[in-house]
Amino acid sequence: MSKSYSKTRVLVECALMVAIGTVLANIKIFTMPNGGSVTLLSMLPFVLVSFRHGVKWGLFTGLVNGCLQMLLGFWAPPTPTFIYFLGEILLDYLVAFMALGTAEFFARPFKNRMVGVAVGTAIAGFLRFMCSFLSGVLVWGNLNEGLSAWTYSLVYNASYMLPETLITMVGAVLLIKAAPQIFDRQYTKA
Repeated sequence: MSKSYSKTRVLVECALMVAIGTVLANIKIFTMPNGGSVTLLSMLPFVLVSFRHGVKWGLFTGLVNGCLQMLLGFWAPPTPTFIYFLGEILLDYLVAFMALGTAEFFARPFKNRMVGVAVGTAIAGFLRFMCSFLSGVLVWGNLNEGLSAWTYSLVYNASYMLPETLITMVGAVLLIKAAPQIFDRQYTKA
């Protein structure tokens, strides 16, 4: 097989990763009452796309997944303006899942690929957490149960995003140990 993939093959692989991620997102270990859950490695397919095909394809795959997640289970809080509603769409779905596609960018500085995969996955998960955190402060702040919006959002979102990110990071490290060739960068023909 040649060293370069066609764009069609990469696109099909990305579509398969979206499908796998959607299935894994429905295997919930723990679900929070106002949205968010710890799933069985649902973020792993998206960081894997980033590692295999680069940030551009990772961002694209995350965007497609964010749109699909909205179609499958979108619930909007009552918002005072369209800007708040748009903020929820961007922060809870589109930008949040696109953040997972940045994993390769943060893995590049590391000579040891396993360390790079672990760090890249952790930072991509942190960026997704930051999107949820900002959404909690800016959009969902009225659900604060007596706490400041900052505190409530930090505690609420960390309670599911931290375990989700750790599970994904462990899964990525175990996968690179078992099959390191899966994380090899695939080059697309121009």
